[in-house]
Amino acid sequence: MARFLIGTIPAFGHVNSTLPIARKLVETGHEVWWYTGKSFQSRVEATGARYVPMLTGFDYSDFKNIPESLRDKRKKVPEPAQAIFDLKHFVINGAVWQLKDYEDILSQFPADVLLSDVAFLGASWVHERGGPPWAALGVTPFPDLAMEADSSALGRLRNGVINWGFQQVVIKNITAYMNTVRASVGLPPTQKDFVKAVVSPFLFLQGTVSAFEYSRSDLPPQLHFIGPFLPSSPADFTFPTWWDDLKGNRPVIYVTQDTVANEDPNNLIVPTLQALANEDVLVVATTGEQQIQLAQFPANARIEKFIPYCHLLPHVDVMVTNGGYNGVQVALANGVPVVAVGKTDDKSEICAEDKSEVCARVEWNGVGISLKTNNPTPKQIADAVKKILASSDYRQKAQFFQAEIARYDTLTLAARLLEQLAATKQPVLRIQEVATQNF
Repeated sequence: MARFLIGTIPAFGHVNSTLPIARKLVETGHEVWWYTGKSFQSRVEATGARYVPMLTGFDYSDFKNIPESLRDKRKKVPEPAQAIFDLKHFVINGAVWQLKDYEDILSQFPADVLLSDVAFLGASWVHERGGPPWAALGVTPFPDLAMEADSSALGRLRNGVINWGFQQVVIKNITAYMNTVRASVGLPPTQKDFVKAVVSPFLFLQGTVSAFEYSRSDLPPQLHFIGPFLPSSPADFTFPTWWDDLKGNRPVIYVTQDTVANEDPNNLIVPTLQALANEDVLVVATTGEQQIQLAQFPANARIEKFIPYCHLLPHVDVMVTNGGYNGVQVALANGVPVVAVGKTDDKSEICAEDKSEVCARVEWNGVGISLKTNNPTPKQIADAVKKILASSDYRQKAQFFQAEIARYDTLTLAARLLEQLAATKQPVLRIQEVATQNF
């Protein structure tokens, strides 16, 4: 039996993606403690892990815990720069709080391995201060500066120029800030830039299949594609009264906004309902805790707070999404093509939200259409949905990924790789393509 200390930033996408792995480690007989926001305590404890609260700093799983002065300061920052603001004040400053709490936790729970999501920078700092090795969980596209693959001479030149500029301006600024904060806790300047600093040198578990990422020859040897983190089915779900409507002859269009960006359903859900109101389709929308404000709901719309993916997606023909990483992965696991919303042309936007990069990969892989905007019009959505429904290519390519994902036993593979790290304390290197290892 090994001891694993999990750390995730208090954000739904990061916590939810980690839940299946925590549950698997507990079921395998390991002892697991999990440090994250108070709002997620019940979810953590449902896996069998022991919940550990955030005591230092502020727990931003509850917006009210963010100091009012910081909220006001962020509001004054131009929108494109808010991403950098968040990286500095939540991710990098958060590592200081994580370092303090972790050193107290490890005095009670001498973990063999630290497992963290990519935005949880404190795990690497704890290791530098003499703590155990750490593994990182890729719940966003692999954190690197690589752009869409283009093997042409012009394409290589374009990517090189943009990545150089990104390194020298945006990343250089963030890295300098990170080194200033590192110095405040007695750590020397790192030779790695901020993007590379979140990649564990011991083990990096990327939550997708290799085919989803751009073709590259320079992936680090400790990176393992293990397949997506598919949510389990809740035992107490009650099917809505309209469920049999899914079994009709009309195409089913599902629209959802991920948990980071679902504050305003007018961004995507409402335009989708409007776009398809007069089409011969059935539109299903899940809203979370948000309220949809419409004078009249379309007759072909079915709206619920929550429907488990495992029940709904087998009936869906197209998924309209703002590009949440795991949501897109689950769609592909069910062979469902997507209409993805999110800007892809501004490399200065490197916030914790990953939708720009997800949307770019959706289009590159041919599994859907990227609208390349954060505020699509009803016409843009309707045209994209119709285009996907009219062509079998998108469905066929999504079904290719469905077959690829089915080859991965994600949780068993993740557990075995983590167990190897716990046993050896050495980097766990990729020997062969993990897709062949379906346990």
